[in-house]
Amino acid sequence: MATNKSIKNKLFVMMILEIAIWGAWQIKLFSYMPMLGFETWQINLAGSMFGIASIVGIFFSNQFADRNFAAEKFLAFSHLVGGIALVATAFMTSFWPFFICFLIYGLLYVPTLSVTNALAFANLKDPANEFGFVRMGGTVGWIIVSWPFIFLLSGEQTIEQMRWIFLVGAIISFALAAFSLTLPHTPPNKDAEGEGLAWLKAFKLLKHPYILILFIVTFIDSTIHNGYFVLIDGFLTDAVKLEPNVTMVITTIGQVAEIVAMLILGKVLVRLGWKWTMIVGIFGHAARFAVFAYCGDASFQWLIILIQVLHGICYAFFFATLYIFVDAVFPKDIRTSAQGMFNLLVLGIGLVVANFWFGSLKAKLTSAEGVVDYEKLFLVPTGLAILGMVLLLFFFKPPSDRPVAEGSDSAAPH
Repeated sequence: MATNKSIKNKLFVMMILEIAIWGAWQIKLFSYMPMLGFETWQINLAGSMFGIASIVGIFFSNQFADRNFAAEKFLAFSHLVGGIALVATAFMTSFWPFFICFLIYGLLYVPTLSVTNALAFANLKDPANEFGFVRMGGTVGWIIVSWPFIFLLSGEQTIEQMRWIFLVGAIISFALAAFSLTLPHTPPNKDAEGEGLAWLKAFKLLKHPYILILFIVTFIDSTIHNGYFVLIDGFLTDAVKLEPNVTMVITTIGQVAEIVAMLILGKVLVRLGWKWTMIVGIFGHAARFAVFAYCGDASFQWLIILIQVLHGICYAFFFATLYIFVDAVFPKDIRTSAQGMFNLLVLGIGLVVANFWFGSLKAKLTSAEGVVDYEKLFLVPTGLAILGMVLLLFFFKPPSDRPVAEGSDSAAPH
């Protein structure tokens, strides 16, 4: 049975606004902070804000979202206050005031990523086939939000211009706060049984070998995925010689491809199953970083731009599949917390490791003249992606090879 079209369209718009907030500042953040004179450790710490917020969220915010708040009201409050914090961040030039305002925004925003997924799954009749369309809204949001910066930024960016990465995010955050109140009412699950803390029950599921393997591979993939955002803007401007005000648009080529990947994800899952769909997703990372390593200069601009299309496969075939898998396999009473558990890797631990590790590795591979050895640098995530593929191939054995049909036994672990 298909979901009501009006509800599905609202969920689609919700995802557009949700991810556009993030996309407004993500690509340019690591170019902006050095302009404020922040030291390397300060840049790494502020860049790890999502990781810190995710770690707090798994133990606090997601528990409240699971059991105590209607999802749409949680989203409205979080985006209203989070938008105010982003406005404050835009005008802070000293590190600690900047970091505190940015962290407040993150503590409010990061849990909404899990809550929007959970709200969508709760209101879709056939998540395995319909979530791809809804989540595609996030891809559209990331693409749309990059275009204003062609005009808001210039070839020689100033601090005043770069503030717009936060101000645009704040404007969208306020819009989503209002729009959230029009979403389907999704009440808290007050009838849940078992552990007093849903996150603890979710972590206990790591005793199942296939969940443990998926947890490890998600950590690997999230580390290299976040490493891409740490390195990409500097790589495109310094090595590939692209203009600074177009790099955000160039990176969204991958999101255009992601739209296609999301549209076919349901059919791919049915045909390939959980394991092979995720393996193809990680292969996208390996191929992209290998091209960055061996073709990372201005003479290969066309190839570097073209290879961005693999981002669609990287995200949809691994991360979106992961969220669908959690919804299909995990017990109903802890699904939001289970989503949060994996977001702890995607946006938390993996992000922190990527910021500090790739940041330090880049510094180590930078010559006295300021030239980065991108070949050696990008071979690291290439190797990690191959490792993730091998682990999935030989050790990931889920309870069902493919998504389970609506109304059948999902073989969920308890």
